[in-house]
Amino acid sequence: MDGKKRSNVKIGLIVDIVQKKDQRTGALTRGKVKRILTNSATHPHGIKVMLDDGTVGRIQAIIIANLV
Repeated sequence: MDGKKRSNVKIGLIVDIVQKKDQRTGALTRGKVKRILTNSATHPHGIKVMLDDGTVGRIQAIIIANLV
């Protein structure tokens, strides 16, 4: 699934994000989506989310999407 479309992002998904401080290196952080921070339907750099641990970044990949 595409992490650039807000309609694909749901609370509880396991995703890889890139934090602002890691944009140059591209280092990814994996976690579960707690909040969706981007209001627009799409974003070219990925939808901004907050993970369960409070980390904020833009989604680069959706890892596990089939959660109930």
